[in-house]
Amino acid sequence: MSDRAHQIATRVENFVRTVVTPYEQDPRIDVRGHGPSEELVSEMRAKARATGLLTPHILADGSHLTQRETAIVLRASGLSPLGPVALNTMAPDEGNMYLLGKVANPAQKERFLKPLVAGTARSAFFMTEPAVDGGAGSDPSMMKTTCRLEGGHWVVNGRKTFITGAMGAKIGILIAKADDGACMFLVELPDPAIRIDRVLNTLSSAMPGGHAVVTIDNLRVPAEHMLGKPGEGLNYAQVRLSPARLSHCMRWWGAAQRAHEIASDYACHRESFGKLLVDHEGVGFMLAENVIDLKQSELMIDWCAGVLDSGDLGTTESSMAKVAVSEALMRVADRCVQVMGGSGLTGDTIVEQVFREIRAFRIYDGPTEVHKWSLAKKIKRQTLHRSGRLRRV
Repeated sequence: MSDRAHQIATRVENFVRTVVTPYEQDPRIDVRGHGPSEELVSEMRAKARATGLLTPHILADGSHLTQRETAIVLRASGLSPLGPVALNTMAPDEGNMYLLGKVANPAQKERFLKPLVAGTARSAFFMTEPAVDGGAGSDPSMMKTTCRLEGGHWVVNGRKTFITGAMGAKIGILIAKADDGACMFLVELPDPAIRIDRVLNTLSSAMPGGHAVVTIDNLRVPAEHMLGKPGEGLNYAQVRLSPARLSHCMRWWGAAQRAHEIASDYACHRESFGKLLVDHEGVGFMLAENVIDLKQSELMIDWCAGVLDSGDLGTTESSMAKVAVSEALMRVADRCVQVMGGSGLTGDTIVEQVFREIRAFRIYDGPTEVHKWSLAKKIKRQTLHRSGRLRRV
């Protein structure tokens, strides 16, 4: 690991622990799932900017840290649920910045990527569609949102749901289906043709703008705002997919680590039945299991990051990491609540919020079961191929 990554991560950790954590009880956070207010986001980002830590995973020349370097920086940013928001390492912006850095042309980078990196704009990724419409969820082939070319504009119609950060976003990345296949567009927001029907009340309260249901009614997008060519939209989604899955693992690892620290401190000071909680085997063993799950998750993240750094898309590896890490961190968060008893159920510490957020993380970027199903299909293909070769021998 490079010295520069360690130095950035150390500074990020110190910033989160000393500057960001006092905001965790701020009344400007809507706990119904609508997240921190724009005022709070701007206030925290101003402090990160003043210390030179805003968007720490992207260097001054526009280049990115490697994925392994990004891992230790984003894990540090995740030590508070507000850390990624304050530092501009949160989803979906972090994934959108990565995608635009790889795919956008110079004019698109100037217009759409630059304000994201500067932290002056938030973005949303419009892909998932309502189940009641039979639209795309984990299966993008079910996409119902359509686009057609009219003169120098594409006209888009459809509905999207669970769109993180849509309320208040200034930039949108939108996927729709044309005759040639899926297309990906860059959209300036707000736009009267994109109507936010409602912001859902969810378990997650860390994301500014919440998670929205939107209707797209005759949205006109200039042709030059298409990413790439018609029919290439899902290819670009794949470019974004694996790093975005993995960065979720990085950030929530930090949150689980912090919850473990709080639960450990509680167990080492709270007495029950004549001794400290940590000295009761049932409690001490839970904390020991946390350490094991955290270390295994850390190693899984670094392994997958190494695959991505080799230039591989890492689709299978990121699926494996997403399943293993999300399930392990859920166990960690659950044990932290259990160790703290009634205190773990309250908002007096972030343990309760971390439990909620990591439960939602098990759904983000594909639920565990979808990833296992995809991995099982690959196992079947490989096994039948291998069996066929053996029979021919």
